[in-house]
Amino acid sequence: MDRETMVEQLRSKVCTVTFTKVNGEERVMECTLMDSAIPESKRPKDDSNGVQRTINVISAFDVRKADWRSFRVENVKEFVCP
Repeated sequence: MDRETMVEQLRSKVCTVTFTKVNGEERVMECTLMDSAIPESKRPKDDSNGVQRTINVISAFDVRKADWRSFRVENVKEFVCP
């Protein structure tokens, strides 16, 4: 799956992403870019909706940790959106 498709799905759903962190650990994260699922105090100040233009990185809101986290697209092992 490419970066654009992942971002598009994150904008409309909460997705479960399994990826390898930079330090080699595996992480499973439930995340989203939906404004309705992000507390107002944590929403981005601009209209980018948390999407950085770094080509291979996606910054998304982790719904379990209630904060922003990033992952590298090339390190994604599984990307599931209900």
